[in-house]
Amino acid sequence: MADSNTIRLRVFSLNCWGIRYLSKHCRERYAMIGELLSREEHDIVLLQEVWSEKDFLCLKRKLSSTHPHSHYFKSGVIGSGMATFSRHRIHDAFLYRYSLNGYPYMAHHGDWFGGKAVGMVILNIGRLAAHVYVTHLHAEYCREKDSYLPHRVVQAWELQQFIRHTSSGADLVILAGDLNLHPQDLGNRLLRTYTGLRDSYTETAKFDGCEDGITLISDNPFINPKELCPFEKGIRIDYILYKGSGRVSIQCESLSTTKGSVPDHPFPYSDHEALSADLQLQTLTQQAGGDETRAEQDCAAGKLAELVDIVTEARTEVKVGLYCAERMRYTAARTGVMGMALLLLELAIAAPFPRASFYLLGVLCFAILITTFLLYIFYSMEVKALQGAEDQMRLAVGSLQERLRGFPLAQPLNRLCRPLDGQDPCPLEPEE
Repeated sequence: MADSNTIRLRVFSLNCWGIRYLSKHCRERYAMIGELLSREEHDIVLLQEVWSEKDFLCLKRKLSSTHPHSHYFKSGVIGSGMATFSRHRIHDAFLYRYSLNGYPYMAHHGDWFGGKAVGMVILNIGRLAAHVYVTHLHAEYCREKDSYLPHRVVQAWELQQFIRHTSSGADLVILAGDLNLHPQDLGNRLLRTYTGLRDSYTETAKFDGCEDGITLISDNPFINPKELCPFEKGIRIDYILYKGSGRVSIQCESLSTTKGSVPDHPFPYSDHEALSADLQLQTLTQQAGGDETRAEQDCAAGKLAELVDIVTEARTEVKVGLYCAERMRYTAARTGVMGMALLLLELAIAAPFPRASFYLLGVLCFAILITTFLLYIFYSMEVKALQGAEDQMRLAVGSLQERLRGFPLAQPLNRLCRPLDGQDPCPLEPEE
C-alpha cells in the first residue's frame, strides 16, 4: 500500500440532557456547550437530547462561524432530540425512526414521546464520501428487570440494518450517540459485529478521560448514584464508532472525555460526559495482493460463526418480548370484553339506577372500552414489529449458516481475526 493523502478529523458527541423547564440549568449549560464547541472547532458535532428546536437554533447562531452547516432531525411528539453541526457541507440527510420505542403509558420515562431514531448525513471530506450517523436508543431503567430489553435489541438490529444498507458507497462511516448499551451488551455486540464498526475507546492510541471510559459517572451532580447500582463508579453507554473502506484506512489517534464539573463553572455540561475523538484518515492507492486470501477467509469464517451465535441470542430475546406482548394484548382484549359486558348489563337494568350513578358507571365503562381498544391496537403493533424482526433474524441466521458451510471444515471457525497493519478489520456484509 502507498500513502497518497492524510486527513485528520475531529468528532464530538454529547447527550445534552436538554429538556426545557425540567433539566437543571438547561439554558446555562447550552451556553457552556456553545462556548466549548466554538473554542475546540471540531469537524463534526453530533448531539443528542436537544429536545427544543429553539435551543438548536440558538446553538446554530452561536456556531455559525465555526460550523456553518447543520441539520436538526425531527421525529415523534417532541422530536428526536438529535442535531448535527459540521464544518463540511451537508449534501444529504435522512432519518429512520425505530419501529419500537417503549410504551406511551410509561409517561414518566418519556422515551415513546421522543421518537427515538437514527439520523444520517452525507458529507464530502476532501474527495472522500463520509456517511455520518447519530442515534439515541431506549434507556435502561432497571438492569435486573429490563422490560425494554426486546425493544432495545430490535433498535440495535434496525440500526445495523440501516447502516449496512445505506453505507455501501461510503469511504468512511462514523456512528456516535447515546446507545444506552454497555460494551458487552447483546445490542452492542450485534451492532459492532454485523457492521464492522470499531470502538474508538478500545482502538485509540491515547486516552484522556474518566476511568474505563465511563460516560455516566457517579460524581456528576445531576446523577443519582442509586440509579447506577450495581456500578458504583459509573457506566459507559456513549460511543464514537467508525470504520473505513477499501479506499480509506482509519486510525483513532486520541479519545478524550469530560470529567464531570467544568472549570470555572459550578456544574458540568450535562448528566453525560462528552466524547471527542481525533481520527486519522489514510487514503489507500493500492489493494493488498492475493497472499492475503487465507487471512481474509479465516477472518470471515470467525466473524460468521460469532454472528450466528449473536443473532441467535438476539432472536431469543425478541421471542421473549413477543410472548410478553401477545400476553398483554390478550389481557387488553379480555378487559375490553368485560367492560363491554358491564356496559350492556347496565343498559339492560337501567331502571333501578339513580341517574347520577347510571351516568357515572356508563362513563367508567366507556373509558375502559376506549383505553383497552387503544392498548389492543398498540400491543398489536408491537407484536407485528417483534414478529417482523424475528422473521428477519431467522432469515439472517439461515443465510449466515449457509455461507458458513461454504468454508473448509479444517478452518478454526472460532478464531478471532486480527486486521493487517494499517487496515481496518475485514468488513462483513451478510446477506439477508
